Amino acid sequence: MMKYYETDFEFMKIMEHFVFEEVVNEPGQELPEDTRYLAILAALLGCQGLDVYREILPRALDGGLTPIMVKEVVYQAVDYLGIGRVMPFLTVTNDILTARGVKLPFPIQATTTMENRLEKGVEAQAEIFGEHMKEAWKAGHINRWLAANCFGDYYTRHGLDLKQRELITFCFLMAQGGCEPQLTAHAKRNMNLGNDKDFLVRVVSQCLPYIGYPRSLNAISCVNKAAE
Repeated sequence: MMKYYETDFEFMKIMEHFVFEEVVNEPGQELPEDTRYLAILAALLGCQGLDVYREILPRALDGGLTPIMVKEVVYQAVDYLGIGRVMPFLTVTNDILTARGVKLPFPIQATTTMENRLEKGVEAQAEIFGEHMKEAWKAGHINRWLAANCFGDYYTRHGLDLKQRELITFCFLMAQGGCEPQLTAHAKRNMNLGNDKDFLVRVVSQCLPYIGYPRSLNAISCVNKAAE
């Protein structure tokens, strides 16, 4: 972002103070550095902030996220954003990791096979959403895809645990907007896994500079609704 200091010095002073000093250090809204960057990267994917993602990713890697964790965020984003919106982020991620001397590809992180992905996906859904989800996949082919692909192919992978995966899902939905029913549902699922209301409010606060006030306020409303 250094080039903008030549053309937009006043704006850069305001923006960087707010993003990197005020928000990060707001009393009661702090997050561990690695968790904060996990949420921010997911939010940047959600809002399609590719240029800022390119700037933030090195900070995230220096701040405690491993390359495998970053790749898992990008991979899981496909289920919530679609491959059309995620591929540019995968390209940038690979370019930055390669430039930092990271050897690609990584060892296989999958824990399921084509034969058991549906079964394991249903198990993951039930752990997050409740026992009633064990029959949900039978409602139609999209529900079956959701269980086998979204949860069986991605949620079961190494690199991130279920709490982290539900956190980034919350951020994908929050940042893209227009997904408030799903955002409320996943806020509740976060709470079920231990990411409580206070934690989610802190997540929204730390992502606010990247997604703006309207989507952040909508997200707070969804968190409050889920907590009821």
